[in-house]
Amino acid sequence: MAQVPYKCVECNSDAYELHRDYSNGILKITICDSCQKPVDKYIEYDPAIILIDAILCKTQAFRHILFNTKTNIHWKLCVFGLLCEAYLRWSQLHGSEQSNDPADIIRYTKEWDFYGMFSLAALELGVFLGGVLAFLWLVRGFLQSGLELPMLLKALLLSSYGKLLLIPAVIWEHDYSPLCFSLIKLFVLTSNSQAIRVILNCSRRLSLLAVFVGWLLETCVAAVASQRLQRGMLDFILVQ
Repeated sequence: MAQVPYKCVECNSDAYELHRDYSNGILKITICDSCQKPVDKYIEYDPAIILIDAILCKTQAFRHILFNTKTNIHWKLCVFGLLCEAYLRWSQLHGSEQSNDPADIIRYTKEWDFYGMFSLAALELGVFLGGVLAFLWLVRGFLQSGLELPMLLKALLLSSYGKLLLIPAVIWEHDYSPLCFSLIKLFVLTSNSQAIRVILNCSRRLSLLAVFVGWLLETCVAAVASQRLQRGMLDFILVQ
């Protein structure tokens, strides 16, 4: 059975085309057979409007991005977000220390601290994704359909676009950076929840619970990993 390539952004029904191309460059948007509304109104919208609707976590905008566009920047977005997150943590860790000597062991340690923060951020993301997928597998058994796993993983990574807000937090560093980081994290989790709802077409309660389980596992692992990382860096300094 052939896979249906598109989804109606209004009712989530299957659709085989978004528009029909007539002669002389005339395009007509396809109307959904179920809800009698345009299958994807966003194909006529400016990207800035689509981005605003995505920031507002509108279901229609998420369906447009996840189902009706060929967006393959999720891995690049993931790595870029991890770099920003690692640098923000690293700057908070050593923001008060000053060293101009290139041979200073403290400055050398700072460089390794950045790699440690990046590894910690990657570990947290991996645990979060694993926790969410495992929970949904236990509750819904979605892995039985072989196609939803990559789609859900892609949706979770794309919906983490809120981490791009870490860029101004890094550039305009101030005393409220920890608060900004917490608010950004909350926004990312909210977007992750909406992405789960769109992919699985499930209730808000289930998507929020899945995100909460992933976040809880991430927090526990991060606490243990941070202690071991700090202990390892202290041992490194003492050995030197």
